[in-house]
Amino acid sequence: MGDFWRRYKRNRAAVMGIGIVLFFGGLALFAPFLAPFNPLATGKDSFHRPDSRYLMGTDDLGRDLFSGVLWGARTSLLVGILAALTSTLIGVVVGALAGYYGGMTDDLLMRITEFFLVIPRFFLVLVIVALFGSSIWNVILVIGILSWPVTARLVRVEFLSIKEKEFIEASRAAGATDLRIILRHILPNATPPIVVSGSLQIARAILLEAGLSFLGLGDPNQMSWGVMLYNAQRFLRHAWWTALFPGIAIFLVVMGFNLVGDGLNDALNPKQKGRDIA
Repeated sequence: MGDFWRRYKRNRAAVMGIGIVLFFGGLALFAPFLAPFNPLATGKDSFHRPDSRYLMGTDDLGRDLFSGVLWGARTSLLVGILAALTSTLIGVVVGALAGYYGGMTDDLLMRITEFFLVIPRFFLVLVIVALFGSSIWNVILVIGILSWPVTARLVRVEFLSIKEKEFIEASRAAGATDLRIILRHILPNATPPIVVSGSLQIARAILLEAGLSFLGLGDPNQMSWGVMLYNAQRFLRHAWWTALFPGIAIFLVVMGFNLVGDGLNDALNPKQKGRDIA
C-alpha cells in the first residue's frame, strides 16, 4: 500500500484529481448545511446577478444557483457512483465467466458484449429513459446496465492470463472449486484494471446523466447539474451565470475522476504507464 501511494503521489495531476473529487464529495455530503436556500424554492429575485447574497446568482424562477450546485452535486455523484457500481458488477461477472470458462461460453458472452459495444449508448439510453420514465433510479439503472461491456472485456483479458498461472493449477489439483478459484485467487489479482475502469465509468455516467437532463429527460423532482443546464439554455444571452456554474461543476468533476483513473492506472500498473484503460 505504501508503494502504491508513493507512486500515486508522484503524479501531480492525479493528486489534483483526487483533491477535486474529495472537494465535491464534501460539498455533496454537507450540502444540507452549506446551502443557504432551498434549491427548489422560488423567489422574487429572478435573474439576480452573482453578488454577496446570491454567490452564483439566481435563475428565471428566483432559485439560488449556489444552493442548486451544492444539491446538484449529491444527485450527479449519486448517479455516477451507483451507475458505475452497477456496470462494474455486471462487467466483472460477464468477463469472469467468459475468461475463466472460455470456449462456447466465451464466444457467446463476447458476441453479446460486442453487440452492446456497437450500439450508440447515449441514444439507446435516451430512448429507454423516454419510454420508461426519467426518475433518478431509472436513469441510474439504465446507464449501469448499458455501460458494462468495457469492464467485461478488461476482466476477460485478465482472467485469460491469470487462469494459466501455476498457482491456479495448484489450486485445481488441491480440489478447489471453480467459484473458490475465481473469488479467492483470480479476482483479487484482476482488481487493478477493474478499479481504474470503475473510476472512469463514474465520469462517463455523470456526463450521460447531464446529457439526458440537458435534453429534458432528467428527473424534474431532483436538482442536478444537468437539470440546471436544461433550465438555463433558454436564457444564455442575458443570464450567462445560470449555465456557467453548473457547467463548470460538471467539467471539474469529470476531469477529477478521469485524472484519478489515470493516476490509479499508473500507480497500479507502473510497467504499463501511459497505457490507456478504455
